[in-house]
Amino acid sequence: MAPIGNLWYRPARRLTQLYAGLTLYGVSMALMVRSGLGLDPWDVFHQGVARQTGLTIGTVTIAVGALVLLLWIPLRQRPGLGTVSNVVVIGLVVDATLALLPDGGGLPVRVCLLVVGIVANGAATGLYLGAALGPGPRDGLMTGYVARRPGRSIRLVRTAIEVTVLALGWLLGGTVGVGTVAYALAIGPLAQLFIPLFAVPARPAEPIVAGVPRPTGEAA
Repeated sequence: MAPIGNLWYRPARRLTQLYAGLTLYGVSMALMVRSGLGLDPWDVFHQGVARQTGLTIGTVTIAVGALVLLLWIPLRQRPGLGTVSNVVVIGLVVDATLALLPDGGGLPVRVCLLVVGIVANGAATGLYLGAALGPGPRDGLMTGYVARRPGRSIRLVRTAIEVTVLALGWLLGGTVGVGTVAYALAIGPLAQLFIPLFAVPARPAEPIVAGVPRPTGEAA
Protein backbone atom coordinates (compact mmCIF):
# COMPACT_ATOMS: atom_id res chain seq x y z
CA MET A 1 0.00 0.00 0.00
CA ALA A 2 1.21 3.52 -0.72
CA PRO A 3 2.68 5.44 2.22
CA ILE A 4 0.27 7.76 4.02
CA GLY A 5 0.53 11.31 2.76
CA ASN A 6 2.58 10.42 -0.33
CA LEU A 7 0.46 11.91 -3.11
CA TRP A 8 3.14 11.50 -5.76
CA TYR A 9 2.09 7.89 -6.26
CA ARG A 10 -1.16 7.40 -8.21
CA PRO A 11 -2.68 10.69 -6.99
CA ALA A 12 -5.73 10.67 -9.28
CA ARG A 13 -6.91 7.24 -8.20
CA ARG A 14 -6.19 7.80 -4.52
CA LEU A 15 -7.90 11.19 -4.29
CA THR A 16 -10.90 9.97 -6.25
CA GLN A 17 -11.13 6.89 -4.05
CA LEU A 18 -10.74 8.91 -0.85
CA TYR A 19 -13.54 11.36 -1.61
CA ALA A 20 -15.80 8.70 -3.11
CA GLY A 21 -15.38 6.70 0.10
CA LEU A 22 -16.06 9.66 2.39
CA THR A 23 -19.11 10.66 0.35
CA LEU A 24 -20.47 7.11 0.43
CA TYR A 25 -19.82 6.98 4.18
CA GLY A 26 -21.97 10.07 4.72
CA VAL A 27 -24.74 8.61 2.54
CA SER A 28 -24.59 5.33 4.47
CA MET A 29 -24.98 7.21 7.75
CA ALA A 30 -28.06 9.00 6.43
CA LEU A 31 -29.60 5.71 5.27
CA MET A 32 -29.18 4.20 8.74
CA VAL A 33 -30.58 7.33 10.40
CA ARG A 34 -33.67 7.23 8.15
CA SER A 35 -34.17 3.52 8.92
CA GLY A 36 -34.81 4.41 12.56
CA LEU A 37 -33.66 0.91 13.56
CA GLY A 38 -30.41 1.79 15.27
CA LEU A 39 -27.01 3.30 14.51
CA ASP A 40 -23.39 2.39 15.08
CA PRO A 41 -21.98 3.51 18.48
CA TRP A 42 -20.37 6.77 17.37
CA ASP A 43 -23.47 7.80 15.41
CA VAL A 44 -25.71 7.00 18.38
CA PHE A 45 -23.56 9.52 20.25
CA HIS A 46 -23.67 12.06 17.39
CA GLN A 47 -27.44 11.76 17.14
CA GLY A 48 -27.88 12.04 20.91
CA VAL A 49 -25.82 15.23 21.06
CA ALA A 50 -27.71 16.60 18.05
CA ARG A 51 -31.06 15.98 19.76
CA GLN A 52 -29.92 17.71 22.94
CA THR A 53 -28.35 20.73 21.24
CA GLY A 54 -30.64 21.27 18.26
CA LEU A 55 -27.69 21.02 15.87
CA THR A 56 -27.77 18.78 12.82
CA ILE A 57 -26.16 15.36 13.11
CA GLY A 58 -23.68 16.37 10.42
CA THR A 59 -22.59 19.45 12.36
CA VAL A 60 -22.13 17.35 15.49
CA THR A 61 -20.15 14.76 13.51
CA ILE A 62 -17.77 17.49 12.31
CA ALA A 63 -17.42 19.02 15.78
CA VAL A 64 -16.78 15.68 17.49
CA GLY A 65 -14.30 14.69 14.78
CA ALA A 66 -12.37 17.94 15.32
CA LEU A 67 -12.32 17.43 19.09
CA VAL A 68 -11.12 13.84 18.72
CA LEU A 69 -8.40 15.06 16.34
CA LEU A 70 -7.11 17.35 19.11
CA LEU A 71 -6.57 14.23 21.23
CA TRP A 72 -4.03 13.09 18.63
CA ILE A 73 -1.62 15.81 19.83
CA PRO A 74 -0.52 14.11 23.10
CA LEU A 75 -0.40 10.80 21.21
CA ARG A 76 1.98 12.39 18.66
CA GLN A 77 -0.17 11.22 15.79
CA ARG A 78 0.13 12.98 12.44
CA PRO A 79 -3.11 13.40 10.49
CA GLY A 80 -3.12 12.82 6.74
CA LEU A 81 -5.22 14.49 4.10
CA GLY A 82 -7.75 11.69 4.52
CA THR A 83 -7.99 12.38 8.26
CA VAL A 84 -8.79 16.07 7.85
CA SER A 85 -11.13 15.38 4.94
CA ASN A 86 -12.91 12.75 7.04
CA VAL A 87 -13.75 15.36 9.67
CA VAL A 88 -15.37 17.73 7.17
CA VAL A 89 -16.75 15.74 4.23
CA ILE A 90 -18.77 13.07 6.06
CA GLY A 91 -20.67 15.60 8.14
CA LEU A 92 -21.55 17.76 5.13
CA VAL A 93 -22.68 14.75 3.10
CA VAL A 94 -24.85 13.22 5.83
CA ASP A 95 -26.73 16.51 6.30
CA ALA A 96 -27.19 16.97 2.55
CA THR A 97 -28.44 13.40 2.13
CA LEU A 98 -30.87 13.68 5.04
CA ALA A 99 -32.27 16.87 3.51
CA LEU A 100 -33.07 14.94 0.31
CA LEU A 101 -34.06 11.57 1.77
CA PRO A 102 -37.61 11.21 3.15
CA ASP A 103 -38.41 9.22 6.28
CA GLY A 104 -38.19 5.45 5.91
CA GLY A 105 -41.91 4.64 5.95
CA GLY A 106 -42.99 1.04 6.54
CA LEU A 107 -40.87 -1.63 8.20
CA PRO A 108 -39.78 -3.41 4.96
CA VAL A 109 -38.48 -0.11 3.55
CA ARG A 110 -36.69 0.71 6.80
CA VAL A 111 -35.04 -2.72 6.91
CA CYS A 112 -33.88 -2.20 3.32
CA LEU A 113 -32.44 1.21 4.22
CA LEU A 114 -30.60 -0.34 7.15
CA VAL A 115 -29.11 -3.21 5.14
CA VAL A 116 -28.02 -0.97 2.26
CA GLY A 117 -26.60 1.52 4.76
CA ILE A 118 -24.50 -1.09 6.58
CA VAL A 119 -23.14 -2.61 3.35
CA ALA A 120 -22.42 0.86 1.93
CA ASN A 121 -20.63 1.77 5.16
CA GLY A 122 -18.35 -1.24 4.81
CA ALA A 123 -17.58 -0.38 1.18
CA ALA A 124 -16.95 3.26 2.11
CA THR A 125 -14.52 2.18 4.82
CA GLY A 126 -12.62 0.07 2.32
CA LEU A 127 -12.49 2.94 -0.20
CA TYR A 128 -11.13 5.67 2.05
CA LEU A 129 -8.76 3.44 4.03
CA GLY A 130 -7.55 1.79 0.82
CA ALA A 131 -6.49 5.21 -0.49
CA ALA A 132 -3.84 5.27 2.29
CA LEU A 133 -4.16 9.00 2.93
CA GLY A 134 -4.79 8.75 6.65
CA PRO A 135 -7.36 7.07 8.93
CA GLY A 136 -10.41 8.75 10.36
CA PRO A 137 -9.90 10.67 13.62
CA ARG A 138 -11.72 8.06 15.72
CA ASP A 139 -9.76 5.10 14.32
CA GLY A 140 -6.52 7.03 14.68
CA LEU A 141 -7.31 7.74 18.32
CA MET A 142 -7.54 4.01 19.02
CA THR A 143 -4.44 3.01 17.06
CA GLY A 144 -2.44 5.95 18.41
CA TYR A 145 -3.31 5.08 22.01
CA VAL A 146 -2.25 1.47 21.54
CA ALA A 147 0.97 2.55 19.78
CA ARG A 148 1.90 4.61 22.84
CA ARG A 149 0.99 1.72 25.16
CA PRO A 150 2.03 -1.46 23.34
CA GLY A 151 0.74 -3.73 26.10
CA ARG A 152 -2.86 -2.73 25.42
CA SER A 153 -5.08 -4.68 23.03
CA ILE A 154 -6.51 -2.56 20.21
CA ARG A 155 -9.65 -4.70 20.33
CA LEU A 156 -10.05 -3.98 24.05
CA VAL A 157 -9.38 -0.26 23.62
CA ARG A 158 -11.81 -0.01 20.70
CA THR A 159 -14.50 -1.90 22.61
CA ALA A 160 -14.07 0.31 25.69
CA ILE A 161 -14.31 3.52 23.66
CA GLU A 162 -17.30 2.38 21.60
CA VAL A 163 -19.23 1.03 24.60
CA THR A 164 -18.65 4.37 26.35
CA VAL A 165 -19.86 6.52 23.43
CA LEU A 166 -22.78 4.14 22.84
CA ALA A 167 -23.92 4.44 26.45
CA LEU A 168 -23.55 8.23 26.44
CA GLY A 169 -25.39 8.49 23.13
CA TRP A 170 -28.24 6.31 24.37
CA LEU A 171 -28.57 8.44 27.51
CA LEU A 172 -28.70 11.54 25.31
CA GLY A 173 -31.48 10.09 23.16
CA GLY A 174 -29.59 8.45 20.29
CA THR A 175 -31.25 5.51 18.53
CA VAL A 176 -30.11 2.09 19.75
CA GLY A 177 -31.80 -0.95 18.24
CA VAL A 178 -31.48 -3.98 16.05
CA GLY A 179 -29.47 -1.90 13.58
CA THR A 180 -26.84 -1.29 16.25
CA VAL A 181 -26.41 -5.02 16.78
CA ALA A 182 -26.49 -5.74 13.03
CA TYR A 183 -23.80 -3.14 12.43
CA ALA A 184 -21.58 -4.55 15.16
CA LEU A 185 -21.86 -8.07 13.70
CA ALA A 186 -21.48 -7.10 10.04
CA ILE A 187 -18.93 -4.29 9.88
CA GLY A 188 -15.92 -6.48 10.69
CA PRO A 189 -16.52 -9.01 7.89
CA LEU A 190 -17.49 -6.22 5.49
CA ALA A 191 -14.32 -4.26 6.21
CA GLN A 192 -12.28 -7.44 5.79
CA LEU A 193 -13.89 -7.90 2.38
CA PHE A 194 -13.67 -4.35 1.08
CA ILE A 195 -10.34 -3.06 2.44
CA PRO A 196 -8.18 -5.51 0.42
CA LEU A 197 -10.48 -5.06 -2.58
CA PHE A 198 -9.90 -1.30 -2.74
CA ALA A 199 -6.34 -1.12 -1.41
CA VAL A 200 -4.06 0.83 -3.76
CA PRO A 201 -1.31 -1.55 -4.93
CA ALA A 202 2.12 -1.00 -3.44
CA ARG A 203 4.56 1.11 -5.42
CA PRO A 204 6.91 -1.12 -7.46
CA ALA A 205 10.43 -1.30 -6.11
CA GLU A 206 13.04 0.57 -8.13
CA PRO A 207 15.86 -1.61 -9.47
CA ILE A 208 19.36 -0.76 -8.28
CA VAL A 209 22.34 -0.79 -10.64
CA ALA A 210 25.80 -0.13 -9.22
CA GLY A 211 24.19 1.23 -6.05
CA VAL A 212 22.07 3.81 -7.97
CA PRO A 213 18.27 3.37 -8.21
CA ARG A 214 17.02 3.20 -11.82
CA PRO A 215 13.36 3.91 -12.68
CA THR A 216 11.37 0.76 -13.28
CA GLY A 217 11.17 -0.11 -16.96
CA GLU A 218 14.38 1.72 -17.98
CA ALA A 219 16.55 -0.31 -20.33
CA ALA A 220 19.76 -1.69 -18.84
